[in-house]
Amino acid sequence: MLDPGRRKTKTGYFWALARDDRPWGGGDPPGVAFTYAPGRSGEYAEKILKGFSGILQVDGYAGYNRLLKRTDQNVQLTYCWAHARRMLHEVARNAIAPIAEEGLKQIAALYRIEKDIRGQSQTARLATRLERAAPKIAAFETWLHGHRARVSAKSPLGEALKYIAKYWNGLILFLADGRIEMDNNPVERTIRPIAINRKNALFAGHETGAENWGMIASLIETCKLNGVEPYGYLTKTLTAIVSGHKQSRINELLPWNYTETV
Repeated sequence: MLDPGRRKTKTGYFWALARDDRPWGGGDPPGVAFTYAPGRSGEYAEKILKGFSGILQVDGYAGYNRLLKRTDQNVQLTYCWAHARRMLHEVARNAIAPIAEEGLKQIAALYRIEKDIRGQSQTARLATRLERAAPKIAAFETWLHGHRARVSAKSPLGEALKYIAKYWNGLILFLADGRIEMDNNPVERTIRPIAINRKNALFAGHETGAENWGMIASLIETCKLNGVEPYGYLTKTLTAIVSGHKQSRINELLPWNYTETV
């Protein structure tokens, strides 16, 4: 299962792919990989994810729909409740909106359940979701359809409800698989520094620089996810490589295998 994200830079876009099994008690270490592309078209998503089969947790970006047309790999798109919540929050923030506020309360109740099961096994998470979250999702769906029938589709609230309804099947996929998170906030957090730093990233006009930056950023952010101090890791790892560390033992140099004596 992967969480992708995108951020614009001065010459193109950085795409991030993150994997983190810790929320559902998985044994694989967390990691993030940044890839540079000159645009944000779905063709780049398809190229980056060539050979991938599984669950992809995404926002509402339509470019990922290309992956559903592939016949050689099975890809499921699960959508992000944080994006749905954000749209309702904007409505509630800008006007008196009791309907939006009620929707936010219902979503908050789902997140409280997620907080209780974080770190449990995927089986335990799924069982709790079916017991506690599924009834709330059913009530939310009734609420959603009821208000969509009464609210103008062109109003800010109508647009927010339309967004949720459009991606509903992917939003509720977390009720079918205990590995799925309710949102893709982890990858959003890892890619945020890229957006903040883009004005300082003076590789404009030189795509190789962007690609190299992506590799270094991948190592640094993966270090952070694994509780490793990045500067120390890079210093020790580069020293090991210069000193003749064998290519066949490259796995020993990955951030999650790092020790002070590398």
